Amino acid sequence: MSALANHSFSKMNGIGNEIVVVDLRDKAGVVTPEEARAVASAKGVHFDQLMVLQPARLAGTEAFIRIYNNDGSESSACGNGMRCVARRLFEASGQTEGTFETKAGLLNCWRKGDLYTVDMGPPKFGWKDIPLAEEFRDTRYIELQIGPIDAPVLHSPSVVSMGNPHAIFWVDDVDAFDLSRFGPLLENHPIFLERANITLAHIVDRDHITIRTWERGAGLTKACGSAACAAAVAAARLKRANRTVEVSLPGGELGIEWRERDDHVLMTGTATFEYEGRFDPALFAS
Repeated sequence: MSALANHSFSKMNGIGNEIVVVDLRDKAGVVTPEEARAVASAKGVHFDQLMVLQPARLAGTEAFIRIYNNDGSESSACGNGMRCVARRLFEASGQTEGTFETKAGLLNCWRKGDLYTVDMGPPKFGWKDIPLAEEFRDTRYIELQIGPIDAPVLHSPSVVSMGNPHAIFWVDDVDAFDLSRFGPLLENHPIFLERANITLAHIVDRDHITIRTWERGAGLTKACGSAACAAAVAAARLKRANRTVEVSLPGGELGIEWRERDDHVLMTGTATFEYEGRFDPALFAS
């Protein structure tokens, strides 16, 4: 029987990024891609990311966290999901800070008032780290476009890894493009060996960026925390924005700081609790 059958969950969101948090620290077993897709099905609970807490593997950490997209694939990082995890654990324990292990490494989280901050670690810019299928010495822009050669619709994205791969296309209006159409094509472009999160970004001024994201494995979302981090870092690399910016997403605002002293990217925002539920065992019967 599935470890999720009849197990409790928390439905939350990080500025509109739909998150389901499941605490399996006292249970053996790993959630399978099929089980994640069952949870996301019409009879289950819609999510962009499923955050599964498993027993800590390293001393000093609260849990090892596996992150599933709604198509059953795994992600190494999810900043909005981490804020939701931090809120649930901090409310239960009375803590105001904690360290979690993910496939992207160790993430420190802390609370100040109603806001939660996640240290997303340093960004990576090497073409092998993102990873790309061919060498680009300068990943501030790469050769990639959608549309006619002489009049491309989207072109020359910045690429960066925030624990997961991101491509940021710079545009004048993030709402002027059919991202639900272009997103799947670009997410699965052969240049991206592990697919990619696709973001449209507009630099309002040196302190403010607006974005929309097609999220790898989840589709069009109201918010993607790691995409906000990637866009902020890419804009700073291009000398078009400061290292501390506000990023506006369809679901709300995030504060992003690319810290100079250690190269780490800090993401700050809210984490909203919606309701507590329990998984119907029938979801996993087949």
